[in-house]
Amino acid sequence: MKDLFLVLVVMGVLGLVFGIVIGFANKRFTVEMNPLIHLVEDILPKGQCGACGFAGCQAYAEAVVLNKDIAPNLCIPGKKPVADKVAELTGKKAEEIEPRVAYVKCANPISTASKKYQYTGVNDCVAASMLHSGPKECAFGCIGLGSCAKACPFNAIEINDQGLPVIDKTKCTGCGKCESICPSKVIQLVPLDAHVEVKCNSLDKGAIKRKYCSIACIGCGICAKQCPYGAIKIENNLAVVDPSVCKEKCSEKVCLAKCPTKAIQEFVV
Repeated sequence: MKDLFLVLVVMGVLGLVFGIVIGFANKRFTVEMNPLIHLVEDILPKGQCGACGFAGCQAYAEAVVLNKDIAPNLCIPGKKPVADKVAELTGKKAEEIEPRVAYVKCANPISTASKKYQYTGVNDCVAASMLHSGPKECAFGCIGLGSCAKACPFNAIEINDQGLPVIDKTKCTGCGKCESICPSKVIQLVPLDAHVEVKCNSLDKGAIKRKYCSIACIGCGICAKQCPYGAIKIENNLAVVDPSVCKEKCSEKVCLAKCPTKAIQEFVV
């Protein structure tokens, strides 16, 4: 009993000593945070999306306040209003950034698409892609298990009954989380005021595409030939639209009518 009491006394004394030492060290070595960091962080959208290139909103707030070389317009979700406020607080100039939204480059439903096998594994696109690039015959198509929707910090993506992501453009901030997580690279950020986009992601040759997808871009080049402004080119068997040329010069959108598979579609906000 005496030994137990002695042990308790010793532990109590040690606890008291360590507490005093830690308290002193905490007070002695505390680094005062610049109050401007809190002001900047308060106006950020708190999506913690990482689109700014930093690990969350607080990390960006610290960087933009303390480092003169960090631009005030890196918060993509906040767009111009947030950039202007950050610039005002930090005394920097906010350059204009073109607003972008996510676009799904696939229209082939997972429910009816030709498949290599029946997938019954983890309900995740990244996991499914590890097995022969996913269950679809098209290795470039949307796998449809919703990894993009789970990753979106702004709830801007839903998976429809066909197993395809649907982007709510009123909620999408263009942060790029969905684009970075998609293993098939089906999701791409495009200008908010784009005129047309190609609803296909496959780099296979046209004849192969037609075997597993009737609405794929077959790389025939009709759209490129018909565009009077050279806004469309065929690269790796796929039509690629230059949105800057398209929106600046084109108003007829002749490519929509000429595309034999309707892979080129009007971009509607």
